[in-house]
Amino acid sequence: MMRRLAQLCLLTGALWAGLALAAADTPPGFALSSAHPDATAAGVEILEAGGNAFDAAVAVSAALAVVEPTGSGMGGGGFWLLHLADTGRQVMVDGREEAPSAATATLYQNDAGEVVPQLSRDGALAAAIPGQPAALVHLAKEYGRLPLARSLAPAIRLARDGFPVDGPLLARLAYRFQALAKSPAAARVFLPDGGLPAPDSLIRQPDLADMLERLAREGRDGFYTGEYARRLVDGVRAAGGIWRMEDLARYQVREREPITLELDGLRLVSASPPSSGGVVLSQVMQVLSLTEALSRPPVDRKHLVIEALRTAYRDRAAWLGDPDHVDMPITRLTSAEYAAEIAAEIDLEQARRSADLAPPQQLYADRPNTTHFSIIDAEGNRVAATLSINLSFGSAYMVPGTGILLNDEMDDFSAKPGVPNAYGLVGTQANAVGPGRRPLSSMTPTFVETGDRVAVLGTPGGSRIITMVLLGVLATLDGADAQTIVSAPRYHHQYLPDAVYYEPGAFTEAEQAELEARGFTLRSAGREYGNFHAVLWNTADHQLDAAADPRGIGTAAVRLAPAAESP
Repeated sequence: MMRRLAQLCLLTGALWAGLALAAADTPPGFALSSAHPDATAAGVEILEAGGNAFDAAVAVSAALAVVEPTGSGMGGGGFWLLHLADTGRQVMVDGREEAPSAATATLYQNDAGEVVPQLSRDGALAAAIPGQPAALVHLAKEYGRLPLARSLAPAIRLARDGFPVDGPLLARLAYRFQALAKSPAAARVFLPDGGLPAPDSLIRQPDLADMLERLAREGRDGFYTGEYARRLVDGVRAAGGIWRMEDLARYQVREREPITLELDGLRLVSASPPSSGGVVLSQVMQVLSLTEALSRPPVDRKHLVIEALRTAYRDRAAWLGDPDHVDMPITRLTSAEYAAEIAAEIDLEQARRSADLAPPQQLYADRPNTTHFSIIDAEGNRVAATLSINLSFGSAYMVPGTGILLNDEMDDFSAKPGVPNAYGLVGTQANAVGPGRRPLSSMTPTFVETGDRVAVLGTPGGSRIITMVLLGVLATLDGADAQTIVSAPRYHHQYLPDAVYYEPGAFTEAEQAELEARGFTLRSAGREYGNFHAVLWNTADHQLDAAADPRGIGTAAVRLAPAAESP
């Protein structure tokens, strides 16, 4: 499948209308997987109430905002990748956060020009303008069939009635205890009596429930204008932030064409900038095609994957940013010709060194904590959504009286060219802090289409998201089932630091020895990482499959339509 020269097409929505799956059938029911059982249950509830995948996406997104505050929230944002079954259209809903108008390139530097990391990670100054509330309204209005209030109802119940504290949440509360304790509103919700909550005790969020009800009644204006917006701005500014009323009022959801790669029976549809995921995936997949990676021995395939990632992450650092503010050479970066140049530089006998590649600043002379869910409904509509507030609990600052725990997505900007952020990623002026800019992201919601399979893939994991999705794509092409895709051990390279990080079991002892002999630096991650969610539609045998990553506490659900159920 992967042996011929790759051809990449950036397809418009009009062209998509003429493209159909080889099997024009519809799924025998619906399937979804998310990072929390309550969020999965919310999606099932809405689908069984007659909603489509887009209504379910609203329900799951809002529920995750309540029960998984470590990874996403109404004070954050994300990307919702959509496939519309009736037209074949594919679109990315960009609800990424946006820098406030007072943001400057040196906002997180001291008087000596040195970056002060905590300024962009903790507290109100770290928060960009949230996009998730606007995105949920947009999804319901433009693509759903149920009222917004119906899709938000499960999340409202969870916020008002409470949900039990689970082990992963308790561990992350302990990890971010000091930062949360500095925010009285956050401490009241998550740190009762000034300490960690008891296991299985209920966390109730009445202010968040009120906010969701307001959004259901008033739509976008209930969050971004008026009295509620004033409460947000006053609370942020009182805590040292720089939001203004006009920052909220001007925020708009963007609809963007996904990055689409077509080669040898594979169609890969993934997130476009301000996500870097689709560009990196397209470049890497073409290099792997040209080097015939899938037909090679396992250690050679891994060598080629690592080398392709090395260049792709370097190019990410050099060129990518907010498409509304930065001119990016996307056509060049995702071209077959450029992939051929990269492939020609790879030596299967010897690893390259990242220091030997032209650095990002030279190329651009001017320029895990998150969540994911996957859905296919009975009509064939699809959603892959990756949402975030960046680090665990975002900025750890909750605006008093709002229930909104703010993101710290400003850390995803390049605070200074060449200086790494919390995930070790470097950047250039292309991703510099600036008013109204959306920070570059690694979130990579993805669709994989072959002649007989459709996969909806994605995961949280910071800078490692793209490599996890890449490995999921390769597993899909190998014919793996959903559980195998989400369970397989992982490895990662991101240009800098120049090391291959890996989970236990990702390499055999013989592979480790061989890769090190070729010059790669291998470093054990010391733990498992990521929280992958996959839904598969096997069109040839008319079967649905879904799985949640065993590393997390999420769940998957498959429901067959009555006519498809066995007697």
